[in-house]
Amino acid sequence: MKPESQSAHTEPATSRLQDSSDSTPAASRRDFIKSGSVVSAGVAASLASVRGVHAGETTGSSSGSDQPIRIGLVGAGGRGSGAINDSMSINENIQLVAIADLEEAKLGSLRSAMQKRHDTKTNVADNKMYSGIDGYRRILDDADVDVVLFATPPGFRPQYIMEAVEAGKHVFAEKPTCVDPAGYKVCVAAHEKAEANGTAIVTGTQYRRQTNYVEGIKQIHDGAIGDIISGTARYCSNGIWNRIRKPDQSDTAYQVFNWMHFIWLSGDQIVEQAVHNIDTLNWVMGGPPESAFASGGRFTRPEGSEMWDSMSVDYQYPGNRMISFKCRQIPGAATENSNVIYGTEGTATIHGINKGVEIVDRSGKEIFSMKGDIGAAYQQEHKDLIDSIRNGKPIVELKETAASSLTAVLGRVAAYTGKKVTWDFLTNESKLAMFPEDFDINGPRPESHYAIPGKTKLV
Repeated sequence: MKPESQSAHTEPATSRLQDSSDSTPAASRRDFIKSGSVVSAGVAASLASVRGVHAGETTGSSSGSDQPIRIGLVGAGGRGSGAINDSMSINENIQLVAIADLEEAKLGSLRSAMQKRHDTKTNVADNKMYSGIDGYRRILDDADVDVVLFATPPGFRPQYIMEAVEAGKHVFAEKPTCVDPAGYKVCVAAHEKAEANGTAIVTGTQYRRQTNYVEGIKQIHDGAIGDIISGTARYCSNGIWNRIRKPDQSDTAYQVFNWMHFIWLSGDQIVEQAVHNIDTLNWVMGGPPESAFASGGRFTRPEGSEMWDSMSVDYQYPGNRMISFKCRQIPGAATENSNVIYGTEGTATIHGINKGVEIVDRSGKEIFSMKGDIGAAYQQEHKDLIDSIRNGKPIVELKETAASSLTAVLGRVAAYTGKKVTWDFLTNESKLAMFPEDFDINGPRPESHYAIPGKTKLV
């Protein structure tokens, strides 16, 4: 592990992952936005006409309300198993029909677990379990799949979502939806194409469907605390997992296996985990900030990790309103997950997980409070997705989640470079594109580096 050389975080982007056996050069993300998926776009038109993906219609050969909506899962790890379990727990008349994951062993394990919990909703044949880096493509090309759930490492999500939209699929995508400006632009284009297709994209920002968040933020918007002046937010947790490299793994395979610790895959803690708080802030403030100024560092990360373990960001929102945001993952340190919004007439505290929301006036008198239920919110996002498909009014919400993901990237870039960075620069001028153009799961990777402010350049 070496200190940061900027080349570690400015590799060209690609439209999609390539098979190691695919000799066709990968297109850039810019080309991908223009041309769509090489693999799946060719079948998109026929799927659209056969499966009824346009607005006002339901999906597929299962177009009647008595037919199940069929789901394919990409990413069979903990978040993927949690997402499909949430969907099958709250939705009736759906079926899991296909699973893809890099590791073959996870496929059977997930199918067995879902059969035990949701036997009649699990209908995955042996030939619908796809292992390897190209497994997701088999799901996108499968006419028996109506909805695709993406729970892969975040670096893959922009191109995966775009390919799914091109294939005429409805999408559930976990957060964050991008880790760099190049991925953000792919997400914006995918959102617009989904709207044109009449296909849904719902994202894993469960707080937007957690009742206490919805009601508490409505109170703020209705003037309960007066005009918003400023705020503080924190996502401070303990350590995160680290996976030891297996003897037979290539550089790339190891980084994908231990993806949290490599910025082109995770975006660092502020993007991968703390995006929930940042999404809440953008929701409260009505959109992304104008700029960010930040600092941070690393004290406890394992050898080889590119992650920092603490970051503090001052986000300036329109109207010269400042939000001070802090995140960290340090074993043994105090934990905190909250968002505090200060207004001219009171203060709103929005806690993470289940702790609830409290709003007080300037004297400290409580004027609103509500407990939280994050478990219900995790399920509600999947119910809203399926209901919107059945009602012929598909939800498309990728732009707002991509904006929150890029807001987290804005903070990271400001911290890594030691510069004040503007939203305008990141969305209109930045060339930062981290996904490797020559991606090969069996191939080498440059030696990993971590960022050093003052040396890491603003790109």
